[in-house]
Amino acid sequence: MKFKVGDAASYSQTISEASIAMFVGAVGDTNPLHVDAEYAKKSRFGGRIAQGILVAGLISTCIGTKLPGVGAVYLGQSLKFLRPTHVGDTITATVTVTAIREDKPILTLQTVCTNQRGERVIEGEATVLYEEPA
Repeated sequence: MKFKVGDAASYSQTISEASIAMFVGAVGDTNPLHVDAEYAKKSRFGGRIAQGILVAGLISTCIGTKLPGVGAVYLGQSLKFLRPTHVGDTITATVTVTAIREDKPILTLQTVCTNQRGERVIEGEATVLYEEPA
């Protein structure tokens, strides 16, 4: 396998109004915390926030396009949501190889999403099957 423990990659994206709208259209999550500014303003967050799973999707992008990249298949993912992501926040998803199975092409990855202030918004662990593209 071409990877080693400690290898890391990142992917960054700014969460926009369009990101949230497309996610709502794709999965139907119309929780007013995400779509209703007046409702969200009165919440503990003081305004609209992005869906946590939308933000966690950036981890999937990093895995599928950066490390291990094309040929990666998710086997599992644990997530802890640590703080909200607001419209306009730039999120960086970073994956780091923490273990490699010797008997199968399976990687364990630490997964972390941070905002533009360097604050962790999500952390977890992924298990990924990796097969070289044909």
